[in-house]
Amino acid sequence: MTTARTVVFHELGDPEVLTIEDLELPAPGPGEVLIRIEALGLNRAEALFRAGTYYYLPTLPGSRLGYESAGVIEAVGPDVTEFAVGDEVSTGPNIEMSSAGVYAERVVLPVNSVVPRPAGLDAVTGAATWLTYSTAYGGMLETGGLRPGDHVLITAASSGVGIAALQTAARIGAILIAVTRTGAKSRHLLDNGAAHVIAAAATDVVAETRRITNGAGAQVVFDAVGGPGLAELSTAAAHNGTIVVYGWLDQRPMAMPMNWPLRIHGYANMDLSATADGRRRVNHWIASGIRDGVFRPHVGAVFDGLDSIRDAHRLMESNTNTGKIVVKL
Repeated sequence: MTTARTVVFHELGDPEVLTIEDLELPAPGPGEVLIRIEALGLNRAEALFRAGTYYYLPTLPGSRLGYESAGVIEAVGPDVTEFAVGDEVSTGPNIEMSSAGVYAERVVLPVNSVVPRPAGLDAVTGAATWLTYSTAYGGMLETGGLRPGDHVLITAASSGVGIAALQTAARIGAILIAVTRTGAKSRHLLDNGAAHVIAAAATDVVAETRRITNGAGAQVVFDAVGGPGLAELSTAAAHNGTIVVYGWLDQRPMAMPMNWPLRIHGYANMDLSATADGRRRVNHWIASGIRDGVFRPHVGAVFDGLDSIRDAHRLMESNTNTGKIVVKL
């Protein structure tokens, strides 16, 4: 049995609780693969998990961390036919972070937590792709029913998922209204498909959305924030529109809107990725978008080595970055 440098934490808290330890790494068993990690993609869920404010709690002491990574298959367990040694892959679906978090030099995972890395993606870009684009696809298209010509209002539009959502909605011909805190990132959002950008700190989001849509409102609202502001935000939706809440950046209780008829969905990415058919649809959607050049995963910052993980988490929590934060191993 070998060991792998692995990020763990023994108590809840800020990035300072993250440590690096040598953990024993078993050989892959039936239905498992061994992956040498080349890059890690950070997600807001991991900061919440580390702090104890995610929808499930870490198992302490010794919790691992991380969903998303890119690497190379080094060994396969008995009966594994989906992957072979040398395959370039990404991770993301069906990972319980306490026991199987991917912040490590090497990990052993079941094959249903591993997806093929689209051809042409290097490890850094590959670590910034699957979760963002699968969330955008599953949330807006499969759950929200977004159609060509629909207006879609996207909050937290400069985040990793936000950029993926802009490109995803643009690919099907929707009309994109991007919401960001200030106007500083407007050019970047427009370059990624937004038809309109609303700076929430300076502009009434609902009133501006109504103006842009000639009073009709957006057919779909794709929201990362939630909280008590959800009720007001929902008034930007069209009559019989759809709200898809996929995050809770505002962790206060959500307030339900009363501008019915209105459909409200709480989107969980694992519902789509839990089945082989769901992963197949997502993988084909992402690979085809990469192939035709519409999907351009945006990496906002790259850190070197596991020892930089605390600094990477500090940047994520500063909310000053645009796009994905990646740690290259």
